[in-house]
Amino acid sequence: MINRRLIRIKALQVLFAYYRNGGDSLINLEKELFHSIDKSYHLYILLLLLPETLVELAQNKIDLAKQKLRPTPEELNPNLRFVQNRAAAALANDDKLHERAQENRLNWLNQSEITKSLFNQFIASDFYASYMNADECSFADDKAVFVQFFNKILNVNDDFDSFLEEQSIYWNDDLEFVSSMAVKTIKKIDESSSSVNVMDPFRSDDDIDFAKRLLRKTVLNHKENLELIDQFTQNWELDRIAAMDILIMELALTEIMEFPTIPVKVSMNEYIDIAKFYSTEQSNVFINGVLDKIIAHLREKGAIVKQGRGLIGENNESISSESLNVFDDEEDN
Repeated sequence: MINRRLIRIKALQVLFAYYRNGGDSLINLEKELFHSIDKSYHLYILLLLLPETLVELAQNKIDLAKQKLRPTPEELNPNLRFVQNRAAAALANDDKLHERAQENRLNWLNQSEITKSLFNQFIASDFYASYMNADECSFADDKAVFVQFFNKILNVNDDFDSFLEEQSIYWNDDLEFVSSMAVKTIKKIDESSSSVNVMDPFRSDDDIDFAKRLLRKTVLNHKENLELIDQFTQNWELDRIAAMDILIMELALTEIMEFPTIPVKVSMNEYIDIAKFYSTEQSNVFINGVLDKIIAHLREKGAIVKQGRGLIGENNESISSESLNVFDDEEDN
């Protein structure tokens, strides 16, 4: 589930705290990185439990209405389309999802305030009304109503953002990415078997190695990278450059130097995009300019060596769009 964009962001966050707080051992720093990544995965599991919770709230609403002293005909014969949603049932019956939830004590049992708020917004939405009142309902429709819930309610809900911040400091910036992974999982629920492909925390051992090496090498190369940055920011004192800008450049240089199969342009684009969200308004332009100069210098020295499919000539030329597609981490998010 975790892609390299999120790994880069998590490494940036833990390293920022590491340098601000005076540092710690590399072992503890690595533990903190993987704990942060684990928390993102926990949020993914928690979000996949929401459809089942919404169905339970809908069923409770129907049951309470029938218990009224004088229920209306509509309350006695309710529309059961949502409580019979097949995508929600597939998630509710998925062993892997619930095993992961139980292992990490993840559930919505004691969060009635936020779940009821989300449910009320959900059933008041136009897309829910369209779903309930349509002449026919396919399995794709059952999935689509939850996709719309995530995209149109959950991702733009200030109360839910506040709830996540209260639950874990590690979830402050995770919702957009993690909810996109939950949506991807829901979209891939198999209609014929109702099977759910719950993602694992990492896509491969390569991504685990990427996380470890990026973190450790950035710390170990700290002095050398600072010297390079200082050399190519001669009109600036290092202590006048935003600490986040320096750290983003350190991570970028580490990745460019230490990972021969990742094209320079991919690394550059990733960290410039990250700077747009995690540093000052003009940081991405500043970082781009400084890194361009440093990379040109390193290429002249022959210090950047890239290898692998699509990377021939990458040391001296810009790479082709085809090779970018091969290595783009965001391609199959």
